[in-house]
Amino acid sequence: MGKTLYLANPYGFSAQQMAGPLQEIKSALEAAGATVWEPFERNNQIDFSKAGWAYQVGQADLRDVRDSDGTFAIVNGCPPDEGVMVELGMAIAWNKPVFLFRDDFRRCTDSETYPLNLMLFSGLPENGWEGFWYSSVDGIADPDKALARWLAGGELQHLGG
Repeated sequence: MGKTLYLANPYGFSAQQMAGPLQEIKSALEAAGATVWEPFERNNQIDFSKAGWAYQVGQADLRDVRDSDGTFAIVNGCPPDEGVMVELGMAIAWNKPVFLFRDDFRRCTDSETYPLNLMLFSGLPENGWEGFWYSSVDGIADPDKALARWLAGGELQHLGG
């Protein structure tokens, strides 16, 4: 079994995005050697008609972020999805390896250096952060980037924090 990778994403709220981009990214991560923990798939056993379902989902996602080996976050949007941002913040606080995916061409930034809010990059190395940044599904398997090296058992550059 490969390293577990929590797939923080907003795509599970849309049947169209779940069937298309979400499956495409999940398949690319699995092909690269990750065991993908996709939260919408993992929490489908929760009964959404019962009181307390939202708390149960939040706690299940928190446990999965904590217990996974790393997080791959889809950070499309201006700003990106707030749930994904919370999950990413937890992963950074727990010093987990994080990898960011954005194929949204809009800049949404407070910095000349980073394409998004600078805090999203606080879990990445100052130099070489681009190796943790993915802008296409085809790029996920790039052997010169951080995810492929990490999945193969390699060391990552010193992370922030």
